Amino acid sequence: MSVIGKYDPLYLVFGASGYIGSNLVPRLLAEGRRVRAAARNISMLEGRDWGETDYIGADALDSGSLPAVVEGVEVAYYLVHSMTAGPDYPDLDYTAAANFGAAAEAAGVKQIIYLSSLVPPNADSVHLLSRQHTGDILRRYRVRVTELRAGIIVGPGSAAFEVMRDLIYNLPVMFTPRWAKSKSPPIALDNILEYLVRLPDQEKAIGGIFEAAGPEYLSYKQMMRTMAEVASRRRPITIPLPLFTPRLSSFLMNLFSTVPINIARALVDGLKYDFYADDEELRQLVPQTLLDFRKAVEVAFAAEDDHLMVSRWTEGAFTLGRHSKEYTYYPNQLSGSAVAQACPESVWQILMGLGGKNGYYYMTWLWYLREFIDWLLGGKGLHRGRRHPHEVRVGDTIDSWRVISVKLEKRLTLGMGLKSPGAGALEFDIDQIDQEHTRIKATAYWHSVGFWGLFYWYSFYPAHHLLFRGLTREICQRAELLESAESDSNV
Repeated sequence: MSVIGKYDPLYLVFGASGYIGSNLVPRLLAEGRRVRAAARNISMLEGRDWGETDYIGADALDSGSLPAVVEGVEVAYYLVHSMTAGPDYPDLDYTAAANFGAAAEAAGVKQIIYLSSLVPPNADSVHLLSRQHTGDILRRYRVRVTELRAGIIVGPGSAAFEVMRDLIYNLPVMFTPRWAKSKSPPIALDNILEYLVRLPDQEKAIGGIFEAAGPEYLSYKQMMRTMAEVASRRRPITIPLPLFTPRLSSFLMNLFSTVPINIARALVDGLKYDFYADDEELRQLVPQTLLDFRKAVEVAFAAEDDHLMVSRWTEGAFTLGRHSKEYTYYPNQLSGSAVAQACPESVWQILMGLGGKNGYYYMTWLWYLREFIDWLLGGKGLHRGRRHPHEVRVGDTIDSWRVISVKLEKRLTLGMGLKSPGAGALEFDIDQIDQEHTRIKATAYWHSVGFWGLFYWYSFYPAHHLLFRGLTREICQRAELLESAESDSNV
């Protein structure tokens, strides 16, 4: 790695907590470049082991947060999108691009590199057209924009890759609609990162629009068959179903894949097209060996098996340490919350007493029943207890849970230690609403393994839905009683 000097150009990765950003930052650092990593929620970056990196929180929809982010930046990677926000995400994307472009212009940023999507000539997909229009908006400002358009990126975290992975692991029988025959040139994550890292060094690339592609044109059906072979899975039985509608496809993706539903819907919206790319100019500017699809999948799975993944979680700064290809990349999530007329300190104090002799405050019998089932299966479910009755630190065990992360009066994250077809965590977040009210939120994260992992999640879903709402409500009530008792004692 080269020595970084204070006059070396500063590279901004805007959207560093996302799929591409979280892989691009360490790649830039390995090249000896000065990097500023920005995300809407800075806590999503704080747990990354990125060494000498400048972390900063900023939201492209909040123009006031942007000047500090772009100050002193020479090259800015723009990697944000709002697909998870719902049907109005294109308007949000346009506002975000305009805010960022204006801030970059005012700060004197020399170049913006924008990662976009391939767009077929006849496309009427809202998602695809919005990605193209976002690039047009960035180009309105006096900053040179280099746009890199890519299709399916083959790597852990890519929406299309994760949908295919989930389907081959979760469905023994797969209905193949007409879109399964659509072809595209999938490109390996390593190859797209190489393009992103090298483009700023190419004077001829500045201000250009380039299309990136792998060496093959494959249908989704061909890709899923190859992925099943690499994963040593039996090829799923495929049943052609030409009348399979996009709406029904979205429903099944939501049921059998953990890719966020709004992203899956946007993906389905573009599946009816064949994607082609003219990447000759790009390959001349940045020569590299392009991996075929099989090799790209092998590299992706090997990175997970060797624990080389940056993070398996989309929220929070923690990991369960289970980086195997059998586990879904994105977690299923379920939350419950309540508001206490109490300060964060009181809510935290009650939360710190969870488990052990105090039980779980709400439906404790259900927690104990699950532990008993674990014991019957040969697990350690009945080994209850904790190191201290009202103090917690990372590495502690609370009954069958392991403490993964503690942020004083803000967040407690517990990893599940029971036998199960997957990996799970329970996270509590505490937020002060005003001087008199505090919200506590409990969120379960679940990375399933195959069909039985999904079956496990859906089987417990009704109980968990009731449990987390009741648990947070009970914590709030106890916090209010605690403050009331302390107030009486001070009278």
